[in-house]
Order: sequence, then C-alpha cells, then structure tokens
Amino acid sequence: MRFGILGGTQVWSDDGTEVSLGGPARRALLTLLLVTPGEVVPADRLADGIGAAGPDGAPSAHAIQSQVSRLRSALGGAAAIERTGAGYRIVAADDDVDAGRFERLAREGRSALREGDAARAVPLLREALRLWRGPALADLADSEPARAAAVRLEELRLGALEDRIEGELRLGEHRTVIPELRELVDRHPLRERLAGLLMRALFADGGQAAALVVFERVRRHLAEELGADPSAELVALHGELLSADPSPAPAAPPAPLTAFVGRDDETAEVVQLLRVARLVTLTGPGGVGKTRLSAEVAGAAADEVCFVELGALRDAAVLPRALLGALGLRESGLHVAADEQSPLDRLVAALTGRVLLLVLDNCEHLVEEVAVLAARLLATCPRLRVLATSREPLGIIGEHLHPVRPLDDASSVALFTDRARAVRRAFAPDPETVRRVCADLDNLPLAIELAAARLRTLSLDELSARLHDRLALTGRGSRTADARHRTLRSVVAWSWDLLSEPEQRAARRFSVFAGGTSIESALRVCDTDEETLQALADKSLLEWTGGRCRMLETIRSYGAERLDAAGETEAVRHTHARTLVELMSAAAPWLRRGEQLEWLAALAAEQPDLLAAVRWAAEAQEVATGLELIASASSYLWIRGGSGTLAPQARILLDAVGDTPPAGLGEEYAICLLVAASGPAGREVWRRHRASADKALTAAWSADRAGRHPAGLLLWMMHNATGDGDAPGAFALVSAQRDRPEPWVRAAARYVSGFGPLGVGDFAAAERAFRTAVAEFRALGDRWGAALALDALAGVAGARGEREATVALTDEALGLAEQLGALEDCADLLVNRGDQQVDIDPATARADYLRAAEYARRAGSTGALAAARRGLGDTALLERDPATAEDLYTQALEQLDPHWVKGLGNRVRTLAGLGRIAEGRGDHAGARARYREAAESAAVTGAALPDALRLLGLPEPLVEVVSRG
Repeated sequence: MRFGILGGTQVWSDDGTEVSLGGPARRALLTLLLVTPGEVVPADRLADGIGAAGPDGAPSAHAIQSQVSRLRSALGGAAAIERTGAGYRIVAADDDVDAGRFERLAREGRSALREGDAARAVPLLREALRLWRGPALADLADSEPARAAAVRLEELRLGALEDRIEGELRLGEHRTVIPELRELVDRHPLRERLAGLLMRALFADGGQAAALVVFERVRRHLAEELGADPSAELVALHGELLSADPSPAPAAPPAPLTAFVGRDDETAEVVQLLRVARLVTLTGPGGVGKTRLSAEVAGAAADEVCFVELGALRDAAVLPRALLGALGLRESGLHVAADEQSPLDRLVAALTGRVLLLVLDNCEHLVEEVAVLAARLLATCPRLRVLATSREPLGIIGEHLHPVRPLDDASSVALFTDRARAVRRAFAPDPETVRRVCADLDNLPLAIELAAARLRTLSLDELSARLHDRLALTGRGSRTADARHRTLRSVVAWSWDLLSEPEQRAARRFSVFAGGTSIESALRVCDTDEETLQALADKSLLEWTGGRCRMLETIRSYGAERLDAAGETEAVRHTHARTLVELMSAAAPWLRRGEQLEWLAALAAEQPDLLAAVRWAAEAQEVATGLELIASASSYLWIRGGSGTLAPQARILLDAVGDTPPAGLGEEYAICLLVAASGPAGREVWRRHRASADKALTAAWSADRAGRHPAGLLLWMMHNATGDGDAPGAFALVSAQRDRPEPWVRAAARYVSGFGPLGVGDFAAAERAFRTAVAEFRALGDRWGAALALDALAGVAGARGEREATVALTDEALGLAEQLGALEDCADLLVNRGDQQVDIDPATARADYLRAAEYARRAGSTGALAAARRGLGDTALLERDPATAEDLYTQALEQLDPHWVKGLGNRVRTLAGLGRIAEGRGDHAGARARYREAAESAAVTGAALPDALRLLGLPEPLVEVVSRG
C-alpha cells in the first residue's frame, strides 16, 4: 500500500486502485500519522489536528478511538495502526509514503550533483518532484506542528527544484529552463540561488544583458526588504558576467597539434594582404602547407572567423549547405516542408551585414563551383572577406593570389627534426643527411612529416636510401601531370609500401569513409583489429580524435585507387552501407525519447558517410540498400531538417524501382518518396509515385501489423495534408494507430487525430487530442513531437481567441525549439506570438518580430525573414505609417512560399494588409483585387472562407474584411 501527503491525502492499493478514506477527520488523522511514519503521535496532537478536543480542551479519547477505528476499516487491514502509550502510530516504511520517497530521491539527486554527475542527478530529482500533487499536508488543519512540517517539506521541494535546474544547466538545457526560472524568481524574489541560476541560463543563451538586469533586480530587493547586500557567490557571478564574452563562434580553425615551423613572416604577409583585399587565394601544390598557413592566418585575424574544410566534399551541389553547417545553421526545423528556397539564398541572408573572415580550405576539386559561390557572396555581403586554399586560382575579379612555396632548406631541416623527435626522443640529426632527405621530398611539409614519422622503425640512413629509390621510380613521371601527383603520390606510395599486408588491406578499405568514423565501424568495414588501426595511426595514415578516427584526404584518395585495383570496391562499399543502416536503425528509437539531443549530435558526425553511402547505392543501383539507408536515417534527417540533401539520390532510387517497390520494402519506398519530394522538382516525383507509395505504406501499417518507421507515417500525413494526395486517407491511416502498443506511435496518432475536428470547428475535441499528444510526447522525452503538438494546441487557442493561452503555449513550443537549436522555427514561433499581441500591444509584438528577423537572418531563412517583415508591416500599419507598411509587405510577398501552410497564412495576411493600405488611400479597385487574392489563397485549405481565414491565424476584423472583399 502506498500513501500520499504531498497534496491531498490519498492511499493506493498495490494494484494502483485508490482507497476511499471518508471524511476530513479521517484524512487529517492519517496525515498526522504519515508525517512521521512508524513514530508515535501523541493523542493531544491528534485531537488538535482532527478537532477532537473535549469541552475542557483535553483530547477526547473516545473521539480519537472512533476515528482510528473507522480509518482502520477504510484501510482494510493493509496497514496497521497501533495504540502505543499515550498515542498512536502507523506501521509503514518511509518509502511507502510519497514524502519519504521524495526526501530520499532528493538526497540522492543532490549527492549525485555534488559529485559532478548531472546525468544521474537530473532523472532522480525529476522523479522526486513528480511525486508532488499539490501543497504539502493539504488535508491537515492549520495547527502549529502541521504548519512546521508543511513548511519544511515545501522548502525541501524548492531546494530539489533548484538542484534539478542546476543539473539541467550543466547538461546544456538552459533554453528549456529559462521560462520556469523567470516564474520562480518572480515568486521568490529574495532567493539568491534561483536568481543565480536564471543569470547563468540567460547568459548561456546569449542574454548577457538580461542576466545583469536580474542581478540588479535581486540586489535592489535585498536592499529594500532586508537591508542586505547580495551574497559573495552572487557578486562573484555578476563579476564573471561583466567580463565574459557571450558571442558564439562558427567553426574554428583546426587546433594545431605540432609547432608551426618556417612561416612566421609569410603569415604576417597574408594577414596584411587581407586588410586591403577581400579575396585572397593561397595557391601551390598539394602538401605544401596551404591548410596549415590558412589556419595560422585565421588565428591571427581580428575579425570573426569561420573555417570550412572542403576536402571531404565530393558533391558540388551541397557546397552551400556545407557552409551553412560550418556557420552552425540548420537547414530547416521541426516542420517538414518542400522548401524551394535555395541554400545559397539562405547563406547570403545569414552573411549579409556580418563582419567575417570565411576560410575555404581545399577548393581544387570544386574550383569552378567555389568560384561562383565566392563571387556571389562577395558581391552581396560587403563586410565579408574570403581566404581560399587551392592548387589553382579561383579566377574571379578582385582575387589576390599568394603562392605558397615549399619551405627553404633551413626550415625544412627544422621541421623534419621537430617531427622526428616526436617519434624518437633521442633523435640526433645529421644536418646534411636531413637536408638531402628534405630536398628529395621537394621540401614539401606534408611529405617531410610523413617521412619523419617513419623514423620510429627506420634509421635515418635507411630512410634516405629507401626514399631515394622510391622517388627514382615515381618522381620523374609525365611533366603534364599536376604537381600533387608528381610529389605527394610518390610520398604516399612509399609510405604505403612500408605497411604490412594486413595494414595495407585495412588502409585501402578505410578509404570508403568520407569523414571520420567510430572505432567500432572502422573495425567492421576494414575487417581488422584495433591493433592494426593503431599501427596506421602511429604511421600518420590515420588520425584518432575523441574516440573517432579519420584518414588524410591525400592518403584516402590513394587508398581508394588501391581498393579499385584490388577489385574490392563494391563489396567494401556494401559493407560500409550496411554498417550505416544498422547504426541509424539502432539510433532511431532514441531520437524519439529524452536522449534525442545526444543521439542527434552523435549522428551528425556520421552524416558525410551517410551521404556517400546513399550516393553509392543510387549510382550502383543497389536499390534495396539505398531504400533501407534512407529509411533508417529518416528520423534524424527530419528532425535536423536535412532531408533535402538526399533528395537527388532518392529520386534516382525511385526511378530505378518504378511503381512496384521491392518485396518487404514498401514502407522504405514510401519514405524514399517523402525524401525525394523535399527537394527541387519534388511535386513531380510526388505525383508520379504517390499512389504506389500510399498503397505500400497502408499495407505496412495495416490493422494487424505495425511498420518499422513510425516517424515516416506521421510525415506521410503531413505531406498529404499540404500536397497532392489523399488527405482524408492519410489522416485516417495515422489516426487508426491510436491503440498501438508503441507509445510514440500512439502519441503521433493522437496528434493527427486532432486535425479532423479542428477542420470542422470542433475545438474541444481538437484540444483534447493535442493535449493528450503533448503529454504523451513529453512522457517519452521527445521535444520534436511535443513542439509539433504544442504548436497545434496554440493554433486551437488562437482560433478561439484565447490570447493568453496561445502565447503561453507558443512560449512552451519556443523553449523546445530553442533547445533543439531550430533557429527557423524559433523565428516562426516568435512571429506567431507577435500576431497574438499586435493589435493590443504593438510595441511587444514589434520586439517579437524584430527578434524573429534576427533568428531568420542567423538561419539564412528568407521565408522566416519574410514572415517577420510581414509582422513589422502590421505594426507599421497600426502606427499609421502606411508607406513603411507597404514597403515591408511588398518585400515579404516576394519571398513567401504559397505552397506551404506557414507561407500560405503569412501570404494571406500580407495581401490583406496591402488591401487595407489601398482602401485607406481610396483605391477601392486595388483593395478588392488584393482581398480577392487573399481569399483565393485561403481557399486552397478546403474549408469555408471565414473558417479558413481563422485557421490561418487572421484576427476577426481581417476575417470580416477579406470575406467581404
């Protein structure tokens, strides 16, 4: 039997059934006994608590005994209440009472927090706080002992709450806790720990100024209420905030692992050149040190720097996306849409007005595409500077070339000696021999480093002899070959030949990895052991960092040639792809739970290899493997907003499949179509394959069978709801899954089932469905699903005209979007919040629109920026500035996507605003035309015009105006 006193007093039997206790006297009696379970409670205290004192004020023994008897009867003998001396006690363990269980969990959580284990502390503290159902000892009369016990428990509760928030801050969840902390600080303005936590959370979110305001408010409260100063801890935190730099940085240059030798003067020269030139290209042969020099220049730059490594990039089409990723910008967010916006336009929007040095490293294999991109960025972003490294110039106007030459003799000897002593501490160089070795290597830094690493197993004389022989065979080839192949190929071939056969086999198989990989994946794909991988790392053919290993690009290219020569390419690439399928499949369930942030970060490291594997499957017509790859990665791609990167390969696979999916892969076929439809020309491929995919997906999710990829089922509905498809059938298919045993599937079905009643105006039913979905997604820890459902719930509240509820729900969704780093969705939610307040508090709405515009610029999202401009146009119109409003509306209309529901709602509002401006200046024909356009846009939702306008978020006055127009 379990007892609860953290709220109203309740008792539950072992099967979870609540036990009826009867009237308030019995509840008060049980509460008094449970405050100290197992201990005797004096009769006078019991009498005071249940109001059983006699006329003379003495406790009535008969009244107490009568209530005890009735309580025993209610409990049915499951818990013993014993008479002992001058009182009674209940025989129950501390853990049988929620207060005792709470105190234990809170102690364990605080202990874990003090030990630095926030990952263990936070779940314990959350479990403790979930036990509270209301005020402590709510059924106990207001006696002095009861008050003291309740105050103690409430203080413990607040302390556990602070501990939980402290743990969440340590885990990086600052954005989620800020709204809760604001409310707590308002309720407890003198509690310094809460104020400190809020200051830390705001600072972590980039709100240094807001954090300082919190400190000043607490300081003032302490002075006015207590005549005291803030504690030393809070003052120290204030000092740290004043001296800290809150600016987040894009991708930084690679941290140097070794000394930089022989290029100090050259570094200063390039830094000076960048002060007068906006584009500088470091040219020279492969291995000459262009990358290392560019990193040193970036480290010496006064401006913000973004360092983009292009060596592993093979598909020029994803070049703008690679730059967006290096800037820390996500491609899209929670809502899945067929986004026709160019990634290049997003990049331009993100960089416009930003003072930045953009370093583009290893451009030679994409020189034409990089040239076009650099020219566009420099022309549209006047405060941007570009430093490129390439074997050949980019060849665009304004380019300044800086040829990077091999090291001089003295620097080459110094570099060789430094690297040799890293592998052989007692190395004593013969300067003449070292000079000769370096000369044979053309004084190329990479070649020198590879050669010096061999001194772990060779003497300097042996190295000199073998290197000379190798260069005699390969270093004097065709004069028409490029410099990289006349020099580095010689060095790599020589290094390769020094490997044992097992090492060569592992190295050439490792070349299929496009980026770094985990040790486990490397062991499987390379079919080797960890000792062999370590040997390759020791010989500078692999690099190990943070439990992952990678291969230098030059060596990887050579290894790929060796793999082709051995006839192993197709088999190894197949193993590589299957390894990724298993990795992504294992990760998918965790992406729908509370661990999704950690797994999203882990899978982001695998994305280059995912792209390479899907590209190979499409080119090799490995249809089954390609379909499984895309389906296994689909949850990750949708949450991260990266499905567009695989759209071209998905279309190739669909063309190879035709209208009949492979046996057993119908669900994967449908998901492949969803991915293909998210890119350019998506509507055409959707219309061609939708019917077949719909049939396959329906079979995969039949009444007696559940599919393998539940997120795909949800996205299928969303795409049908906005594209050319069977919207009622898609809704019905998902809604039918409400009784599935899988919790996430049930939550998704609840979410989808709310749109049916919403479409016919049954707001109560829609709200019930969306609220259930929110609760179920939250129970799983899925921020993505919870944010989707909260956004829908806010839409219901908005349609009802419940402003405060809409804003509160939007704030909740915004917190989750910020936690996921969804800048574009943050912008969208801020616009929604502004729309709810613009007609009653234009200044607050304007602040939201401006903040949304900033988020949109950081995300490089022209659609989100257009929505913010539309909102600012609304405020300008309210402020009687029609000229500014018309300019903002016009800019917004040019960038809004009319085919996606978010763009559609903003388009209708923009057209309505332009109609009101025309009407205001007496242009009635122009006003009617704009209102007609707005009505025609709203009509695509399928609802009656007034209902469609309300569902799209228009306030009632505009609904009336547009409906009349």
